[in-house]
Amino acid sequence: MNIELFIARKIASGGLVGKKLAGPVIKVAMLGIILGMVVMIVSLAVGFGFKGEIREKISGFASHIQIMSYDYNYSPETNPISIDTSLEKEVELIEGVNYIQRFATKPGIIKANELIQGIVLKGVDQTYNWEFIQSIMVEGRIPVFTDSVRSDEVLISEDIASMLKLKVGDKIRMYFIQDTPLQRRLTITGIYNSHFPEYDKMFAFVDLRHIQKLNGWEDYQISGYEVGVSDFGLMHAVNDEIYYLTSAKIEEDGTMLRNRTIEQLQPQIFGWLDLLDTNVYVILILIILVASFNMISGLLILILERTNMIGILKALGSEDWSLRKVFVYLSGFIIGRGLLWGNIIGILVCIIQKYTHLIKLDPANYYLSTVPIYITPIDLLLLNIGVLVVTISMMLGPSYLVARILPVKAIRFN
Repeated sequence: MNIELFIARKIASGGLVGKKLAGPVIKVAMLGIILGMVVMIVSLAVGFGFKGEIREKISGFASHIQIMSYDYNYSPETNPISIDTSLEKEVELIEGVNYIQRFATKPGIIKANELIQGIVLKGVDQTYNWEFIQSIMVEGRIPVFTDSVRSDEVLISEDIASMLKLKVGDKIRMYFIQDTPLQRRLTITGIYNSHFPEYDKMFAFVDLRHIQKLNGWEDYQISGYEVGVSDFGLMHAVNDEIYYLTSAKIEEDGTMLRNRTIEQLQPQIFGWLDLLDTNVYVILILIILVASFNMISGLLILILERTNMIGILKALGSEDWSLRKVFVYLSGFIIGRGLLWGNIIGILVCIIQKYTHLIKLDPANYYLSTVPIYITPIDLLLLNIGVLVVTISMMLGPSYLVARILPVKAIRFN
């Protein structure tokens, strides 16, 4: 029989006569663990969810990796590269690549209802991956582009539609300032809203052949390729593989290729997201420390309450380590129950928010309309292991107080 475990269970259940402090102290300590776990789970889920949603919005517009001309300078007016079907097939074979698609860009000005707005036309073809855009559509439909005839359909954002007082079915004129000013007449077939103003106020989607015609390019010339990966964590590894392919490609006119990740194209946004990660980790550390010190104070009270019991057990021959184990086991009971209920409540709160979108956000400030939730079983497991290891480790210190209690004084302690 494990006598230390038996005594710890008796104290935890109130089976040993004492000064009636054990029950309230255990409940308060357990409540501290429960509240701490709920806050940590929700903080992790919201932090990871917010980062994931923002990354999805950015990569939805520009994919995870872009392959363009080596002299690309972040301007919408790009130098063309030639379509290379062999490169496309090689990229598709890389493990983790979800798709590769062609695109071209051209800045212009929309004029409608006596209002004007600068915008970047993004030309795509029938192979374009519309999955993300489809998820943020608010009205109308995705434009249809075919191989045979150049389409005059355009997809714009709700921000642009609101500014220019446009709706689905309206025709707009676009003007392009260059050596010979050009204009195009397009029909709005759909309106999207990603709640990400940096992109919503910038991009409209049209047929790739419009951009080729406006830039005076041949049918085989494009601005570049966009590559999507199946998992964001694979992005850098895939980018390295693509680099080995593109570094060996030199076109007849001397054009070289360069590939960059979305993190390199948008360093400010991803730097901000990394800062949010730091805030989440700081919160976790502070909450774990608070919960641990709450446990320490509770354990000290329990030890003082059981001073007489400790003295009697020492007088009967119990060793210090054996008595310390009693209170380490007792701490384990409190922490274990706290973790169990903390996980149940925390996960329940996350599930409710994920599927009901109960807590709303202002998209103008947060880029999202509701509080996002994302957490994996691995994240939960690591969090619980971390909390358990830290709190149990910190309980070893107060248990040393048992060794300083003398049997004679302890038995007479009141």
